[in-house]
Amino acid sequence: MSKKLWEASLRKKKNSILYKYEEFISGKFNKKFNQKFENILKWSINNPGDFWSSIWDFSETRGHKGKIKTKKSKIFYKNLFLPNSKLNFAENLLSKNNQDKAITFISENGFREERSWRELNDNVNKVSKFLKSIKIKKKDRVAAYLPNSIEAVEAFLSSSTLGAIWSSCSPDFGIKGVIERFSQINPKVLFVIDKYFYNGKTINVLVRVPQILKAIPSIKHVVVVNYPGEKKTFSRYKYKKVKVFKWSELIKIETQKSLFPKFDFEQELIILYSSGTTGKPKCICHRSGGVLLQHKKEHQLHCDIKSGDNVFYFTTCGWMMWNWLISALASKASIVLFDGSPMYKKEDLLLKIAQKEKITLFGISAKYIDTLRKSRPSLKYKYSLPKLRTICSTGSPLSNDGFKYVYENIKKNVHLSSISGGTDIVSCFVLGNLYQPVILGEIQNKGLGLDVDIFNQKGKPLKNKKGELVCKNPFPSMPLKFWKDKNDIKFKSAYFNNFSNIWHHGDYAEIKKSGGFVIHGRSDTTLNPGGVRLGTAEIYSEVEKFKEVKESIVVGQAWDNDIRIVLFIVLKSKNKFNENLFKKIKIQIRKNASPKHVPSKIIVVDDIPRTKNGKIVELAVKNTIEGNIIKNKEALANSQILEQYKNLKELNY
Repeated sequence: MSKKLWEASLRKKKNSILYKYEEFISGKFNKKFNQKFENILKWSINNPGDFWSSIWDFSETRGHKGKIKTKKSKIFYKNLFLPNSKLNFAENLLSKNNQDKAITFISENGFREERSWRELNDNVNKVSKFLKSIKIKKKDRVAAYLPNSIEAVEAFLSSSTLGAIWSSCSPDFGIKGVIERFSQINPKVLFVIDKYFYNGKTINVLVRVPQILKAIPSIKHVVVVNYPGEKKTFSRYKYKKVKVFKWSELIKIETQKSLFPKFDFEQELIILYSSGTTGKPKCICHRSGGVLLQHKKEHQLHCDIKSGDNVFYFTTCGWMMWNWLISALASKASIVLFDGSPMYKKEDLLLKIAQKEKITLFGISAKYIDTLRKSRPSLKYKYSLPKLRTICSTGSPLSNDGFKYVYENIKKNVHLSSISGGTDIVSCFVLGNLYQPVILGEIQNKGLGLDVDIFNQKGKPLKNKKGELVCKNPFPSMPLKFWKDKNDIKFKSAYFNNFSNIWHHGDYAEIKKSGGFVIHGRSDTTLNPGGVRLGTAEIYSEVEKFKEVKESIVVGQAWDNDIRIVLFIVLKSKNKFNENLFKKIKIQIRKNASPKHVPSKIIVVDDIPRTKNGKIVELAVKNTIEGNIIKNKEALANSQILEQYKNLKELNY
């Protein structure tokens, strides 16, 4: 039986942007939708041209909308939306120009600063003028090695003002990780922070720059940004054949009123990177118009982000959620940036910020909710959070306990929106909406305009059974291409090799009878004991219930002509190896998942390998225990921990 945790009141539904949109399309297309999300969803999928064109109109996109709504192709990813349209991405994000607050920055050490819309417009104008002066033009690449700061947003908007292509890595990426990414795209300029802070530790970034410049000769200009609120502590570096500028010099440039040249709807906007855990990171190039419309749709119709709202997401510049967060400016909302450890000196630091900053949308990871649950089980509405309307969770599947924890400890009357998509589409395939209730453990529904389904391995749709997450229709935030991918060979291999002309996303998921979605983890790490496909999320959700366990990772090991399940756990500091705990874990998994989910081995380790964005890397563990080569250790934040997984005696019998 599905358990309803929350539902918006009729008043809240009628006050939502989704309701205003329903009225808008009802009048425009002479249709009745009766405040039913499924009706709007069905129409949006069956009428893609009208739907995406209506998003442009409803959200008051700035630019020139062409008369043609779609340009069809037999090749899935060659389909185009609003093909003759022109816009400037930055102009759409600079949606106000007054003294209201546009951006707030907060560091872990408590430093706080604001930027008004007028200051934001002025600074973007100044940095754009600087980029012009060093001959940056349309399609040139602009690289950034920056924290989640206001300067990063300003540099990004300045880049897109000129039609240049932005690409960023957060400072927690090491030298090799930065070089592996940026060397593939040949940027002309690098914005770099002088230092950053994490959990009270100061890390010098400028010492890494000489090696980066040596490996990437295309970089001819470097802009050094001082960490917000900090005095300059590192001497100015000089580099051969490279000009160095200070950010403080750029924002003193005299400028006139900004101009926003219009570019094609398909104009390249950003290059994001795959995690790189299976080889060199893929350079995923996204288009301006499609990303803008998709983000506006998600923010306004799914997350009810309104003018004047304060939107927060815990992210870094190395994760697609940073781009998603910044786009909230296009909905005339203010954004709140946090840089540092989310639990520095205070386990509920982010919730304290949410209260103080009057956050309306609070974006966090499922892992953060689980960590809160384990470290502060008696939080019990410590913060009143009167302005908070939406909590978004992503990064990994949110467990049933995570769902319950939010409503039992953070806020009762809130829209908990578990969302899932990825870097590949820089947006979501499945997410929330205010018309439908929040059901325990489920993501509410598909994104509007997206014909998402679950297929078995033969390409047949599945209902209430686990299978592969697919999208059966083209959509405007499909990647434009992979950089330097001749004839789209890697691109087609990534998304279209499994099913003919159908987007295969690589998530193992199911559609419940309610219509809600459950994500069971990545399908490339699906377990197959006895030939039965099992999702890892079902095991994690049970292991997470044990207070003795800090975190866990589960993989399948090739053994005796079959696959056996191996569970690695990290115990909390006060807990030690305990055979009784192992028995309890196995009983719990058997009872609440199935006997097939029960691990053959449970092994205690000190830590779990993860990417820079905090995602655990099951494939790296699987390859390590089976003696295979790990292709790209640099993609991991703590690759040294894999040594603990090598040559384990427990796995030899």
